[in-house]
Amino acid sequence: MSVASEAVPFLLNRDKIEEKAGPGVVLLDIIRRVHHLTGTKEACREGDCGACMVLLGTPEASSRMRYVPVNSCLLPLGAVAGCHLVTIEGINGPELNPIQQMLVAQGGIQCGFCTPGFVIALTAFFLNSINSDAAAAMDAVAGNLCRCTGYAGIKRTIQALCSRFDLSGSPQENRIRDCIDWHLLPRYFASIPEKLASLPRIKPAPGDSDAVRVAGGTDLFVQKPEILCSAPLNFLRPENSAECVRLQDGRCIIDAATTIEQLRTSQALQNLFPAIDEDFRRICCAPIRQRATVGGNLFNASPIADLAVFFLALDARLHIDGPMQERPVRLRDFFKAYKQIDCGPDELLREISLALPEPPFGFSFEKVSKRTYLDIASVNSALLIELSNGVIQKVCLSAGGVAPIPLYLNSTCEFLLGKAVREEVVLEAARVAQSEIAPISDIRGTADYKGLLLRQLIFAHFLKLFPEQLCWEALHETA
Repeated sequence: MSVASEAVPFLLNRDKIEEKAGPGVVLLDIIRRVHHLTGTKEACREGDCGACMVLLGTPEASSRMRYVPVNSCLLPLGAVAGCHLVTIEGINGPELNPIQQMLVAQGGIQCGFCTPGFVIALTAFFLNSINSDAAAAMDAVAGNLCRCTGYAGIKRTIQALCSRFDLSGSPQENRIRDCIDWHLLPRYFASIPEKLASLPRIKPAPGDSDAVRVAGGTDLFVQKPEILCSAPLNFLRPENSAECVRLQDGRCIIDAATTIEQLRTSQALQNLFPAIDEDFRRICCAPIRQRATVGGNLFNASPIADLAVFFLALDARLHIDGPMQERPVRLRDFFKAYKQIDCGPDELLREISLALPEPPFGFSFEKVSKRTYLDIASVNSALLIELSNGVIQKVCLSAGGVAPIPLYLNSTCEFLLGKAVREEVVLEAARVAQSEIAPISDIRGTADYKGLLLRQLIFAHFLKLFPEQLCWEALHETA
């Protein structure tokens, strides 16, 4: 949908708003500078700290609302048309609510600058989580930084709240009502569907060939915020989010606008790749996962793009719509050079698809970064392998951070095909991989270091998938 400079209708807390700023102006600036709601804090403007976190509510079927935590510093105005935007002021009541009370009681507040973001993140957890799992609640605040408390008081707060509120007896269709009864939400939340229905409908503007296509915008609004403020934008949204990941005719088909969180929580993908939940938690925090899309990650063409490396090892195909017809492109052929892709200005990625692996198969995704979680990889890699009678029948190996593009290691795959999984085979595969890469020295490590990391990740793939057949010590002694 292309959004012109006409007023964008949405609800801001309790109020109907028709905002006339440009569609590329981020909500953080509108919230603070236009509406003077200064509980939403301005800090990193890169989606890293959570100080500007808000709830974004969208209507779903049967007059239900779905609220997710998002970073308002990366959320453009044009993306909230017809939605409910909630700041900390929209959560507050005459007295502190149970989340706020518990933060005070457990010593989870010092200067208070980060507190609104933590309250929003925990509110989103209680709105969406299936059960009161403290570890999941910790993940919900993984995108929130506190520079004062040392986090111990915040952890105690989370443990106490999860003990107090039992989400297992609260089905999603009743969750908002339950959160109102628990005083986690003000009562006005019950009337939001009716208020949204009364908003004026924005008309899609005529297509603009010069419009910048925006899906999640989590990288775009970090790199080019000033340009996007006044540029014409084309907001890309999935046609049917309920079917964004589906199995059909022996393939898994993924809508290009599918978010990382939708990938992580997809039952179809979890059945195929049980580690995807933890793997994708490492990639980015919940507010980024709620906005960042698979299509955006691929089109950004970063040499260390986690999703590109993940789907390269699955030999994914891209289905690109053009003026005349669709054309399929193998992902391994999509990246042409640094930040250059096989897609014309009049073409649009519609879907990604991959053949369902033949069991028994193994899949492994690994990355090395300065932090284990929520950090850009120095080197990342993924491996898909199918065996028959102990012999490798199919293998796909990818790597990031070792070339100008996310790299499919074709020669290494050809070497492994038809071989048995033995230590000498893995060692030689690691040597072949070194001949395919061209890392550079940068802030994330020297070229030699990155080559060493890739070797270690190849070892890690095989040791993870074949622990009874391979020995870590033997690999390292021989290497």
